[in-house]
This record gives sequence, C-alpha cells and structure tokens, in this order.
Amino acid sequence: MKNPVKTILLFVMLHSNLAFAQNKQFVTSGVIEFEKTQNMFAIIKNKVTTDNAGNKAYYEQYLKSEPQFLTYKSTLIFNVNSSLFTPIPGKSIQWYYDAPIADQLNTVYSDFSRGTTTTQKEFYERTYLIKDTLRKIKWKITDETQTVAGYNCRRANGLVLDSVYVVAFYAEDIHVPSGPESFTGLPGIILKLSLPHEHVIWVATKVTPVAVGEKELVPPKKGIVVDYKQMLKVLTDAQSRWGQVGRYFIRGFFL
Repeated sequence: MKNPVKTILLFVMLHSNLAFAQNKQFVTSGVIEFEKTQNMFAIIKNKVTTDNAGNKAYYEQYLKSEPQFLTYKSTLIFNVNSSLFTPIPGKSIQWYYDAPIADQLNTVYSDFSRGTTTTQKEFYERTYLIKDTLRKIKWKITDETQTVAGYNCRRANGLVLDSVYVVAFYAEDIHVPSGPESFTGLPGIILKLSLPHEHVIWVATKVTPVAVGEKELVPPKKGIVVDYKQMLKVLTDAQSRWGQVGRYFIRGFFL
C-alpha cells in the first residue's frame, strides 16, 4: 500500500512547480545599464609593434601615470522588435594612449523583425551611418551558467570577424536577441560580454523591466551612409600605411 503522506507531498510539489511555471514572468522590454571595463595596460601594449616601436615610450609613460582599468557606461533599451544601444560620454583618453577598442564609438540600433541594423560610428572626426543586415556571429551555447544583474544566464562562446573570440552570458528570461554594441543572435539578451583577447568586458549592472514603445526606439540618422563592406574599405584605406598597428585599429573600429 502506498504511503498516503508521500503521495500528498508529491501532489503538492508537482502542483507548486506547475503554478510557478505558469506565474513566471518573461521580460520582453526594458532598460539595461552596462559598464564597459578595459585593461588599458594590455590595450596600449598592443600598439607597441615591430614597425611602430615609437609607441613603447607612450606605453611606459601610461604605466607610470594612468590607471590600469578604465570604465565607461552605456544603456540598452529594448522591446521584442528592436533595441537601441547608446554610449554615455566618459573620461577622454589622450590620443597617444587611445585605441578604437578602448573607446565608445558606436550608437547601435538593431531591428529584429527585419534583421537589419543601423550603427552610427565616429571615425576621426567624421560620422558614418552603417546600414546593413544584423552581424553574423557563430555562437555555441554551453551548459555553464552565471548570475548577472539578478538574472540566471547561460554561457555562449562566439566568433566574430572570423577570428575575434567572444564569451557571452545571456538571460533566457529576457526573450530578446540583443546585447551591448552589435552583439546579437542568442535566444535571450546578453547581460555580460567579454572579448578576452581584446581585454574588454561589458557587464549589466541594472535591468529595469518597463514598457518601451516604438517611438523610443529610433535609429540614428546623422552620418555618411555606408554598409559594412564600404565601411571596411574606408577603414582599410585610412590605416593601410600603419602596418600592424593599422590592422589592430581596423579590428577595433569594426567591432
């Protein structure tokens, strides 16, 4: 004969889990605050190359006079159809210490319903408006999890621009395939994103679920209109005589 107490406990547990699943709320719109942190010692060291040894003096001076880590803030507003990533101006970097990956150059509008993106990019005192399809990233989802900004997130490893390694933690409870900058394409919003070899990481510090209307999600409009291919030519032409540093800058500008 079955134990009646065990039967009742099992019944209560099953129905409690069912009720929890039915009441669980998935976030589909809101505002996310991000912090981007970069290791400036490592970034500036990447500018010291065999064909540009003159940068070594700047690197050594930075080690003596400036902090190792620099942090910027940004926001991402989103709903199920689109998102808008906006950098917040922070501490400026002297030009001889600067590198594109260490700056915040992009305002990024992503349209998931159409599969398109509009990115406003600052490039040497010129403003470009890149209009193209959403960036293709080769993602591989793993079983590793981590809590970010109060949300349980799953890890995904990615590859962008054929060679740049990306680590992302996305929240399955926020059903929007967006993230900081132009990093998208996962079954949940990216709350933590790392480019380990570029020495940069974005981490969500606050998620505010709130209704976001289409009027609040307006793509940037100012700039010289190009697509990704045309923008790459602009970058390549500008940096072609800079050797290894030029190639490093192109990668940073294009991320």
